[in-house]
Amino acid sequence: MPTIKTYNAISPLGLNRFPAGYTVSADAPDADAILLRSHKLSVDELQGASAIARAGAGTNNVPVDACTEQGIVVFNTPGANANAVKELVLCGLLLASRGIVPGIAFAQSQAHLSDHAELSKLMEAEKKRFAGGEIAGKTLGVVGLGAIGSLVAEMALSLGMRVQGYDPALSVEAAWRLPSSVKRIENLAALVASSDFITLHLPAIDATRGLINDELFAAMRPGTSLINFARDEIVDPDALLRALEAKTLGRYVCDFPRHELMGRDDVIAMPHIGASTREAEENCAVMAADQLMDFLDNGHIRNSVNFPALSLDRAGDAAPGTRLAISNRNVPKMLGQILAVLSDQNINVLDMINKSRNDIAYNLIDLESTPSQESLTAIAAIDNVIKVTLI
Repeated sequence: MPTIKTYNAISPLGLNRFPAGYTVSADAPDADAILLRSHKLSVDELQGASAIARAGAGTNNVPVDACTEQGIVVFNTPGANANAVKELVLCGLLLASRGIVPGIAFAQSQAHLSDHAELSKLMEAEKKRFAGGEIAGKTLGVVGLGAIGSLVAEMALSLGMRVQGYDPALSVEAAWRLPSSVKRIENLAALVASSDFITLHLPAIDATRGLINDELFAAMRPGTSLINFARDEIVDPDALLRALEAKTLGRYVCDFPRHELMGRDDVIAMPHIGASTREAEENCAVMAADQLMDFLDNGHIRNSVNFPALSLDRAGDAAPGTRLAISNRNVPKMLGQILAVLSDQNINVLDMINKSRNDIAYNLIDLESTPSQESLTAIAAIDNVIKVTLI
């Protein structure tokens, strides 16, 4: 039975998903799969693994390119922490619009006053310093309309905000989730120019790093609030400081403290707590565990960041040990070569499926009988075959 190596404290709800026979341990040597949260995985730690599941949406702490080269499937858990982040975005909207943080700091600074009447009088006299505005009737621009962005849009509408969204890669599934009253904007500069609040919900990839730059800050209305509970790298830090100094950006609320932002009244920085709820950690752990089991037991792939999504019902009464999972580089004539080896060994194929994603291809092949070690070795020896697994 498979062995799972864990890093970090994984929720027991996730760990308990693995049935008897699985070995799940932080000390597991030569693991078949890895389950982790924030641990920064090195290439050396990939040894022997066929899959890695990150209990969270981002995979910045996993060497994905190296995994792909070795035929290791990397899973994440999109949407499992969406509600936790959505609720913190609501908090960010309120903190940006009202003088809540400085108001609390002022109240705490008066702890030396022991006379309640004097303290109450002071609070009444000074409260005007912390007045703000309401979010109802304001326009929220949502950048990224996936699992989290669509929930944020729905929440903002229920609070009386006008909502507009931008997502050039919006999937059909995400479009169905999106409330019809969200106005789709096709140009990011147009969205930031017409929003009172902007919230970011994008992954950190080459296309999004430094996306919020001088040009977009210049397009914003003076006093706009930017909320970033997505990734620090999406916002150009130098451009951010220039926008704050110029008062183009009224307030920056984020989950990523930076030394150059500390001590500024117009920055509210939190210690990366967007998904730090008990419920989110449980949801992510359960989803990650289920995806690992389905892959190890059946070869199925759901929510991978580097392999195609793929599943295949077992053909007829196919017995364990008669399914091949094969990853290879996405080049011509690979499938023909694999099937030729099976044919030469007089092994009948019952069913199969093949899909590709960028430079990688993945195959599930159900066989009438268990292939010999000679057959497996012959397939593995084909040029551009990366990994062969008998399930």
